[in-house]
Amino acid sequence: MPCPTLISRLPNVGTTIFTVMSALASEKNAVNLGQGFPDFACDPTLVDAVTQAMQQGLNQYPPMAGVPALREAVATKLEALYGRSYSAASEITITAGATQAILTTILAVVHPGDEVIVLEPCYDSYVPNIELAGGVVVRVPLTPGTFHPDFERIAAALTPRTRAILINSPHNPSGTTWSAQEMQQLEKLLAPTNVLLISDEVYATGKTV
Repeated sequence: MPCPTLISRLPNVGTTIFTVMSALASEKNAVNLGQGFPDFACDPTLVDAVTQAMQQGLNQYPPMAGVPALREAVATKLEALYGRSYSAASEITITAGATQAILTTILAVVHPGDEVIVLEPCYDSYVPNIELAGGVVVRVPLTPGTFHPDFERIAAALTPRTRAILINSPHNPSGTTWSAQEMQQLEKLLAPTNVLLISDEVYATGKTV
């Protein structure tokens, strides 16, 4: 019998740019700046801690939201850095990396036909994630050369169907970081709306802006 035809829900995704860049770097023996590959060994303390945890039997499925002690640690860090208190039990979820967190968030809040604003250029998982949820991608370019947000264009892109806006600071790929003033300007722009802000801060330094 012939094999069944598999039809992708994302036929236009293709090969991720990170795979392409890593292959080229290997082929040309070049320094790979396309991904965050550390050029140093893992801290032996971390290796020992992981080994000890495994030896103690901590190798089972964790709670769906994450290990309580880890969620408590995240809540403590957020309060220390930003002075904001979040419930470790009901407001913090641990995910298997930032890309999964973004996809999970989008699938949870974006419904078919909802518009989601992305600021381009952007991390290449944003658009497929929105399309997978049935959302409509609304592309707003960042300011050429500086990669800072253009609030006039963002405001013009907002419609009654806008469900969310996805921002990224420090920005991938330019490294541009939003200022406190820009964050406050976005807050003021979104305040009268029901638009959700999804903020990708995977490269955050842990310091306040």
